[in-house]
Amino acid sequence: MSHPVGEVARIVKVTVRTLHHYDEIGLLSPGARSAAGYRLYDDADLDRLHRILGYRELGFSLEDIAALLDAPGTDTYDHLRRQRRLLVERRHRLDGMVAALDKEMEAYDMGISLTPEERLELFGDAFDAEGYAQEARERWGDSEQWAQSARRTAAYTKEDWQRIGEEGAAAEQRLVDAFTSGVAADSETAMDAVEEHRRQVDRWFYDCPHEFHVKLTRMYAEDPRFTDYYEGKAEGLVGFVRAAAEANARRNGYAED
Repeated sequence: MSHPVGEVARIVKVTVRTLHHYDEIGLLSPGARSAAGYRLYDDADLDRLHRILGYRELGFSLEDIAALLDAPGTDTYDHLRRQRRLLVERRHRLDGMVAALDKEMEAYDMGISLTPEERLELFGDAFDAEGYAQEARERWGDSEQWAQSARRTAAYTKEDWQRIGEEGAAAEQRLVDAFTSGVAADSETAMDAVEEHRRQVDRWFYDCPHEFHVKLTRMYAEDPRFTDYYEGKAEGLVGFVRAAAEANARRNGYAED
């Protein structure tokens, strides 16, 4: 079955001029012409176009794409496999950037002050987070928790931050394990896990009694950044953490009015 150039352009969402250019440089020359001389694309042409657009999305130049497509001994499956591998590698890089961004945002939200060199070493060099620092100051800069956290963290060394990161990761994993095991949010397992989280905040950043910890975990569920962070670990985790913190607070004598 043959398709005119306008139809192909509409289907794959490129311009007719782009398809004409591919033809002019020999990257994609349609296999047939209509009686009026218009380009007609058959299934093989569309398959090649699909490969071209896939490589373009991955950042390859048209020259490199031509070399890849015309390399001897390669077929459609070879290109599919290569493109899949490259996309998975890109996804891993992006996942790493998102994880690093989450850590940087959490650090600023907690009042952490790191040198640029320490931020690069601990969190990577994928982004500039100065905007998040300003946002955190505007949102919590007048609170006692912010002031207390700023006082404590000002004296921390890089080794301290590494230890904080390790302890925080362990506390979060304990929450994930409790949630994914299927226990109730008011079970001893869940409450013990969320208590570890509270103690880490209390130990390293600011006084975090159970009443404040309830407010903190509710903020996790209300702030899209924290919600995305916890939901990225396990769908439904942020609500579980909030409910576990509420149950843990009740276990320790805190009752809301």
